[in-house]
Amino acid sequence: MTEPGRRRARLAAALVLLVPLTACGQQPVAPLPVRPPTAAATDTPPPTSTGPTAAGSVPGPPTPATLAATRRPPAPVRPGPTRRGTPTPSPTPRPSACLGPVRYDLVLADTELSQFTSLCLTVGGVLRIQGIGPGEVTVDREELVSHSYEAGVVDIRFVRAGTVAVRIPRDGVTYTVTVVAVPA
Repeated sequence: MTEPGRRRARLAAALVLLVPLTACGQQPVAPLPVRPPTAAATDTPPPTSTGPTAAGSVPGPPTPATLAATRRPPAPVRPGPTRRGTPTPSPTPRPSACLGPVRYDLVLADTELSQFTSLCLTVGGVLRIQGIGPGEVTVDREELVSHSYEAGVVDIRFVRAGTVAVRIPRDGVTYTVTVVAVPA
């Protein structure tokens, strides 16, 4: 690379580094907490400068020892204080494959029902089926759900824990989606 090309590359790198600083404006920024280097990181001496750096120069890439010293493991997740009297999460977490008490939209025009066979929601979650006629969607356990229909949309709310088979007719074939509702 020629000397003018190197200068342009350094200038571009310096500008890229300065953009986040100028985007903050005059707002003060708190420094990130840094842990002291670990024993593995101190085995290798830190990189030293061979002389004073010019005002426009950019330091070289960090060494593995520098990277190891600045990385830290993720902080443990602890339940924080609750607000407005909301209950804290249960000590037994729900299975990782289960969604929370959310609304899951199933758009029939965009979904291949033969591949959508199961779903796991927390009690209170809603399966919203869009693009179907009234009375076409059925469930095998009415006591576990509350459902409604309006304008081509069926909402099935899971009000109790259990497994429900949701049957959806499409093009002469009835597809079954097994929905597991777990306690909140």
